[in-house]
Amino acid sequence: MHCYYAEEQALHAPATMLMRGQVIDSPEGPLRADILCQVLQQQGKSIQEPPRLQDSEWREQLLSRLSLIHTPRYLEFLQTIYARWTALPGASERVTPNTHPTGLASQYPSHPVGLAGWHLSDMATPMTADSFSGILASAASAAAAAESVNAGSQAAYALCRPPGHHAGPESAGGFCFLNNSALAATVLRERYERVAIIDVDLHHGNGTQDIFYHRADVWTGSLHADTTEFYPFFWGGPNEQGAGDGMGYNVNMPLPLGAGGQAFMETLQRLLVSMQSFQPQAVVVALGLDAHKDDPLAGLALETDDFQTIGQLLSALQLPTVVVQEGGYPTASLGHNLAAFLSGFTQG
Repeated sequence: MHCYYAEEQALHAPATMLMRGQVIDSPEGPLRADILCQVLQQQGKSIQEPPRLQDSEWREQLLSRLSLIHTPRYLEFLQTIYARWTALPGASERVTPNTHPTGLASQYPSHPVGLAGWHLSDMATPMTADSFSGILASAASAAAAAESVNAGSQAAYALCRPPGHHAGPESAGGFCFLNNSALAATVLRERYERVAIIDVDLHHGNGTQDIFYHRADVWTGSLHADTTEFYPFFWGGPNEQGAGDGMGYNVNMPLPLGAGGQAFMETLQRLLVSMQSFQPQAVVVALGLDAHKDDPLAGLALETDDFQTIGQLLSALQLPTVVVQEGGYPTASLGHNLAAFLSGFTQG
């Protein structure tokens, strides 16, 4: 399995976030990547860097691919908001929204404060001076992994942080700015007509769902903690099945809070059966390790051995696969969880 990680991803490293009204240390930072890289090295895997973003041709190709899943004004926002924000009198050193559109809001703002509120959906997405470079490097890792599969590799792993599955066509949320799993699927679509995204993260991939909700070429399936009681709260119900051309191509299977490995595996097997009628030619796995019982954002109660079973079930599909790292935050178990998944995937 080819593995991809760009050191530039560490440039996005906001130290704190707001949670339940309290300023806390952000669990989403470079330490996550350090732990996961160490696992890859211990398993003897070679970690490859995607092409450098200083390569103008590669950068333009990456932005062109991203424009297929994100709006032009959102991509412009991510690239320019820090300079515009810090030019405001009395502005902080971090872009942090303090107002959001509600109701029938349809007027797109021009002021940086309004733009931040329009595009940054929650308080887990502050941006600092070098954030965009780190965010784009994370996306580059996903694109490089998908290119590897397009070139003939059976499987590739993209160590993406910040993660991406909460990022919609023009919104950031839940630590996510660019949708790495959707980008990987977009690159796979350059070779394969039908691509499936299987999201096994603790949280519902609302951004991924939003991007493909009206499309029939990418099937999206997610199992996750029940969103009536858990982030992202407003999406993820079983009634959300797609619309228009995409009707029937989006499947959500919520799990009760605190569900363990047996319930998770039974639900994953049902999700995979549901996918089979789509007959995908390639798969993106949105891999969350945050369903583990010790994760700081815990909502489910998986054991480390359960991730080995997840790997086996997904490998048994015997399809070209891009594994994109989503959630999973620093604990003593984090590295073991990735090692278990990779071991199961290889055995499968």
